[in-house]
Amino acid sequence: MFKYFIIWSSFVVPWLSLFFLEKHAVKRFMPVAIFAALLVTVQNELAHTYKWWVVKETFLPQIITYFPFVFGAFLVGTIWIFYFTFGNFKLYLLINLAIDALFAFPLNEWFESLGLYKLVNYTNWEIYLTFTLMAVLIYLYQLWQQEVLKGGPE
Repeated sequence: MFKYFIIWSSFVVPWLSLFFLEKHAVKRFMPVAIFAALLVTVQNELAHTYKWWVVKETFLPQIITYFPFVFGAFLVGTIWIFYFTFGNFKLYLLINLAIDALFAFPLNEWFESLGLYKLVNYTNWEIYLTFTLMAVLIYLYQLWQQEVLKGGPE
């Protein structure tokens, strides 16, 4: 029962947190958050194909992507991180390195112990490195997005 609380909380609580964020910030950073979720969705598809991990518990078992995390904590977390750090790449990278380490090591171990999923052909370090690479890619995407929104050169 506790694991279902964790699953639902990882989806619902992040969305509720957006009520505490300025409306324009949500609109400004939603495109990069959707792009980030798309990247993690592709990673989940690859994980399914190459057996990087096996999802054991979710509220949408028929979907390959680990929906509660990708479209809950990850998507909304991206908005919050960009809200507090965009414009300062060093701070952004430092925050992402810390959060990615927190997820890849202690939280990952805890989620596995709860039986939510099991890493098979993927390691904690690979999670850390892919999330760090994605953080750089999504920052570059947001820089490009800002230029497009300003009506920069085409």
